[in-house]
Amino acid sequence: MASLACNLPPESRQPARSLSSNQVRGFWAAWGGWTLDGMDSLIYALVLVPSLRELLPRSGIAATKANVGYYGGLLFALFLVGWGMAFLWGPVGDKFGRVRTLMLTIVWYSVFTFLSAFVTHVWQLAALRFLAGIGIGGEWAMGGTFVAEEWPERRRIAGAGFMHTGYYVGFFLAAIANYLVGAPFGWRAMFAVGGVPALLLAWIRHGVSEPARWLEKENVVHTWAIWRPLGAIFSPTRARRTVLNCLFMLASICGLWAGTVYVPTAITALAEASGRSSLQVEHLKTFGIMLVSAATILGCLLMPWLAERIGRRGTLALFFGLMAIFIALTFGKVFYLGPAALPWFFVCLFFLGLGGANFAVYTLWLPEQYPTSCRASAFAFATSFARFGGAGITFLVGAGVKHFGSIGTPVALTAIAFVVGLLLIPFGAETRGHPLPQ
Repeated sequence: MASLACNLPPESRQPARSLSSNQVRGFWAAWGGWTLDGMDSLIYALVLVPSLRELLPRSGIAATKANVGYYGGLLFALFLVGWGMAFLWGPVGDKFGRVRTLMLTIVWYSVFTFLSAFVTHVWQLAALRFLAGIGIGGEWAMGGTFVAEEWPERRRIAGAGFMHTGYYVGFFLAAIANYLVGAPFGWRAMFAVGGVPALLLAWIRHGVSEPARWLEKENVVHTWAIWRPLGAIFSPTRARRTVLNCLFMLASICGLWAGTVYVPTAITALAEASGRSSLQVEHLKTFGIMLVSAATILGCLLMPWLAERIGRRGTLALFFGLMAIFIALTFGKVFYLGPAALPWFFVCLFFLGLGGANFAVYTLWLPEQYPTSCRASAFAFATSFARFGGAGITFLVGAGVKHFGSIGTPVALTAIAFVVGLLLIPFGAETRGHPLPQ
């Protein structure tokens, strides 16, 4: 600890001071937006099977298990393409401000999620999920950038961990909504619920001003063409880290979207095979998601402590290792245990959820690698652009489900992405002990 303290800037060695009103309210705005993002993202996973069972026949497609898996993967892929387009929010945030752009992204995904409750065709749902993905992807970049810039140097490290818990609290909310709303009223009611809560952020957002760091750079940023920050993140001094950050994110996305997003579907298959009723299946899905969420929140809270002791790269490597092991074990082995599978599947879900906290590392690490003038663009690009690759992997998983007639083996193979990520981590930029760049 002594050697670490010596490496920190003078401000970081001062006692932690109280947060200002703007820092507190701004944090809750960012956290609330990210919470609703998580809720929105999981809602589709929870309603995947019932929504496709209704919409596929209306679209002239048989609602077989293979088709549900195939079109489910296809719609996930389109959602990720939409999220990939969210890198466009980065230059908007660098020019017009983090807070303004944050508000716009929240309204965007709220509207298109709500409209999903009224679709009558599978391709209508696909289009709306694509559009919702654009807004969801932008919120993380704007919220994470705001917290990094607005919170004091000594507290922003913990702030990154706190900020990222919101996404998984959103999983809790989605699971509770599925228990109270989805089970008795159906999948359309779930989409309606997913769109309404974002309107409550208007109260939280009232009176939050832009970070001082951005205001100090405002004159410089506003004289740039809006796309100039994208060029800055690929300058000779930053191009390598930008490419590596995208590759790290690609590994994470393969695990989250091509892996753990299929958890509700896997629980449905295992529970139905063991003779559970439809209501019991919904309750088991709820419990599974809450278990994963609790484990991931624990990982997010541990992340700042780990990042200060073993570094940003070491922390990401630890989480990647957990994901590689437990995706392969959970879907490649436990899923095929037959009647005894369900209890062991839930045991594995805890460790799978803990490894899912790898996303929290980016909330801390990405802002530390870029200056204020292009920070939002770098954050948005790294967290969004890699999702184009993730969309391709997700589509392949869906095709694998159709080929094998099961989600187990195709999902288990996504563990390979984390093995590749582990090999790349030593080449990343270690920022432990460095202040946030101006």
